Amino acid sequence: MAVKIIVPELGESVLEATVSAWLKQEGDFVNMGDVLVELETDKVNVEVGAKSAGVLQKIQVPKGSDVKVGDVLGMIDEKQSASQPVETSKPVEAKQEVKETVVERESIPQVSPVASRFAKEMNVDINKVVGTGSDGRITKADVESYLQGASKQVEVKSEAKVSSFQKIIDTSSRSEERVRMSRRRQTIARRLLEAKQSTAMLTTFNEIDMSATMDLRKRRNDEFQKKHGIKLGFMSLFTKAAVSALKAFPAINAEIDGDEIVFKNYYDIGMAIGSEEGLVVPVIRDADKLSFADIEKSIKDFSEKTQQGKLSVEDLRGGTFTITNGGVFGSLLSTPILNPPQVGILGLHKIEERPIALNGEVVIRPMMYVALSYDHRIVDGREAVQFLVHIKNLLEDPAWMLVEG
Repeated sequence: MAVKIIVPELGESVLEATVSAWLKQEGDFVNMGDVLVELETDKVNVEVGAKSAGVLQKIQVPKGSDVKVGDVLGMIDEKQSASQPVETSKPVEAKQEVKETVVERESIPQVSPVASRFAKEMNVDINKVVGTGSDGRITKADVESYLQGASKQVEVKSEAKVSSFQKIIDTSSRSEERVRMSRRRQTIARRLLEAKQSTAMLTTFNEIDMSATMDLRKRRNDEFQKKHGIKLGFMSLFTKAAVSALKAFPAINAEIDGDEIVFKNYYDIGMAIGSEEGLVVPVIRDADKLSFADIEKSIKDFSEKTQQGKLSVEDLRGGTFTITNGGVFGSLLSTPILNPPQVGILGLHKIEERPIALNGEVVIRPMMYVALSYDHRIVDGREAVQFLVHIKNLLEDPAWMLVEG
């Protein structure tokens, strides 16, 4: 019996997707639950698994094609199972061969689709890679780590793969390559353009002396990690400071709906995270009710899920305000772009020691520039400036956050 491989429901308001990769080939035996194909939507990647065991008989929709919910991606032939012989002339040997094949398949660890594709490109045996993701899942970073420690022969093969495009460039300085934008990249481009065109966006800046916050981390991190099982990072401190500032200036936690302003009395904070497929913004819900440890754990969980391509639509839904940290990439100063319908986004940057004037003396301090981009239609410059000053005051004397709770 032939079983159809159907495009499943993709999430709220998501109707289309792009076939980003087939993880099995025609003629491959698949077990029930094996991931067959990965679909890319404008929000998350969706893995489509086998509903029954059998042979992947036909791939009807190739990589790069656009599909809709309910479309048929391919067919599985249920007639052949793991117990059936491949060669009828030698039934005993054939059964043994199939059995060994099944055991071999079961021994393969969990592998993220991105890591699987990268391993194939780099000619790496995925069974030799040690996974560091949740439940031992292998990520692209794990494959890269394996390559760094591999033998010279493997490195040469890898470099040959990686440099294939570079060689094309070297032979002609005027050569070009045309690559189709991913669905997510198309969505990012569209939303960023809409943000610029549909909002009266303006950015204001300030700088924070991070001495007190860094000292707090240094004194309390070991105790914090021992108690909660996670490090005390800057992001939980900035999240708490942002929530405090949003309570003081509620227009920055609002949105425009027609000719009305919707003030939100809850604080769902989006965390911008860079991924291989593009920027994603998972949301920490009710951040005002969470502890510092809860926030750190949420950020770590989102980062791991982003690496593994496991973010759900629910993880990305909504959000009242966003924080983006370009400092992790070395950015000293930037103007973050709004994430509509939100009217505010806080940009953090690299901490850098600089000379500043303090009490009539020049001293060296670890300084960070912060930026607030806001929709000037409902947020005035005075509010935006005071919002950053509020955050500055809290980070320069972080004990106030503990007092505020």
